[in-house]
Amino acid sequence: MSQDYSYFGFSYINRNAENDAKNTTALNNAADISVIVVYFLVVLAVGVWSMVHTNRSTVGGFFLAGRSMVWWPIGASLFASNIGSVHFVGIAGTGAASGIAIGGFEWNALFAIVILGWIFVPIYIRAGIITMPEYLKKRFGGQRICIYLSLLSLVLYVFTKISADIFSGAIFIQQAFGLNIYLAVIALLAITALYTVTGGLAAVIYTDTLQTFIMLIGSFILMGFAFNEVKGYENFEKLYMQAIPSITGNISANCYEPRPDSFHLFRDPVTGDLPWPGLVFGLTIQCIWYFCTDQVIVQRCLSAKSLSHVKGGCILCGYLKILPMFLMVFPGMISRILYTDVVACVDPDECEKHCGTRVGCSNIAYPKLVVELMPKGLRGLMLSVMLASLMSSLTSIFNSASTLFTMDIYTRIRRSASEKELMIAGRVFILALIGVSIAWIPVVQAAQSGQLFVYTQSITSYLAPPVAAVFLLAIFCKRVNETGAFYGLIIGLCMGLSRMITEFIYGTGSCAIPSNCPTIICGVHYLYFGLILFVISGIVMLAVSLMTKPIDDKHLYRLCWSLRNCTEERVDLEMDDWTDNQDSNSVDSDDDEPGFLKKAVMCFCGLETKKAPKLTKEEEEELQRKLTDTSEVPLWRNVVNINAVILLCVAVFCHAYFG
Repeated sequence: MSQDYSYFGFSYINRNAENDAKNTTALNNAADISVIVVYFLVVLAVGVWSMVHTNRSTVGGFFLAGRSMVWWPIGASLFASNIGSVHFVGIAGTGAASGIAIGGFEWNALFAIVILGWIFVPIYIRAGIITMPEYLKKRFGGQRICIYLSLLSLVLYVFTKISADIFSGAIFIQQAFGLNIYLAVIALLAITALYTVTGGLAAVIYTDTLQTFIMLIGSFILMGFAFNEVKGYENFEKLYMQAIPSITGNISANCYEPRPDSFHLFRDPVTGDLPWPGLVFGLTIQCIWYFCTDQVIVQRCLSAKSLSHVKGGCILCGYLKILPMFLMVFPGMISRILYTDVVACVDPDECEKHCGTRVGCSNIAYPKLVVELMPKGLRGLMLSVMLASLMSSLTSIFNSASTLFTMDIYTRIRRSASEKELMIAGRVFILALIGVSIAWIPVVQAAQSGQLFVYTQSITSYLAPPVAAVFLLAIFCKRVNETGAFYGLIIGLCMGLSRMITEFIYGTGSCAIPSNCPTIICGVHYLYFGLILFVISGIVMLAVSLMTKPIDDKHLYRLCWSLRNCTEERVDLEMDDWTDNQDSNSVDSDDDEPGFLKKAVMCFCGLETKKAPKLTKEEEEELQRKLTDTSEVPLWRNVVNINAVILLCVAVFCHAYFG
């Protein structure tokens, strides 16, 4: 028998000798260890290379990679930033539990990615912004919307993205290797912070590119092993519908039998677990928020050297987003076929025996497949894939959250901060996020319920739709003003929090143990709720704006779609206080030559002072013109446009074929 041990309140399983001999549940062979060590050495080498070859000593260099990135690392970074360990664990687990509909979350994003590259990013570039709250400040003026969005984004980062990624990565480590979760996650976060703090966005993008390559190789290999076990796709469909656990107790058959619509994307609008109107309309709102207004994603696009490279990166990311259905959802479903009594367990005692939780073990579908199917060496590669996806998502979140804090919050606390001080503040905030993330681990583990992906998506549905509404109206309706936008956001926030807090109080329950949450509050599917929230928030924004004074066009040049091509000089509603003061404070008052130790630390963290000749007014105007230039070479504009049409056709075909 295996024995349970506990350290710092975290349990892990000490595998018995028989399992160790099979090398299926412990990292105890030279091949696996060697692969992982080589992987980390390569990642650190890429991070060091990006430190040496990129400019990290300015705001633009650290946060936007000097706006010098080309399309292929941008596309790879967009994909890697989006696809984290929560997808390998959460999406594969949901696929094991209910079929392919969860893959629609990935394919729906193809439309939002095209909208990002062709509509939103051109406006952001012309506006000359670094962060999303900064755009809203230029568009509406005032401080409260900017501060609201910055704080909401940081809350969403901590309680959905960071917590979900860490928890899903911890599930993989615990199930596959029997390691102490707490120490493993701390080490992982430490390495992640190392090249994020030191390298800036360029390091994040280059390491994302490497890790995308690793993820795809490992996932394709595992998919091949999995389909080989079930003898092809047709047999896979038949066997999945027969994957019923042997121990069911007195629980209803609906809780453990595969759904009749398991191989359909579009499900009943009333009884479906993912109703098709919610998948088509409600999910689209989430995708627009995530891909078009979220700092993590948009920041990568703003680092591109031209608009054509932005669009090319979006196209590459879109093609890669077709793969998760085949690389994650299908293998998760095959895991249910091969290990039915474990992955599809429904009896609480059986589930607790297999994975430590009484509400289901579908989350271990992908780790179980890795442990049981992969040979030595390749198992180490798959751990590298999981670590790569986890670290990729975390580095993206840490860097983007640091940008939000530094540019939108810290500059209000320290209005006369020098550029070096902003760089230090950004890096220190990353370290603070590490601390918060570690402190949140016990909370996430205690909340384990087998509904990880539903948890993250539902939280997003409760908080994000008003933000999507304000960005869409900001770009497409110049009549919307600050007052309307603010009250729409606040009313939307109150509605979302009322649903979210109620669910936290009553719990979401499970098929076997339903929640007691009042139907009038929790009875509406979270995708429907997000759609309703979006509509109500938008109506409030429009209504209040129409009853109050409009914003003059002179303040909106190149900030709205209808005024995107205006060449007149824009009069900002409020000048940025930091911009006004940076020239007089950006040079360190201490002109003494730093010592060797200080110089080494400054170089490592990208804080070295580089004295550049002061630009003339004409040179500054030319630099600003280049940074806000959205012109494209006709040939490449046609190439990316044709690829966008092809991508959208592929998306429609996938939905129709599996619908």
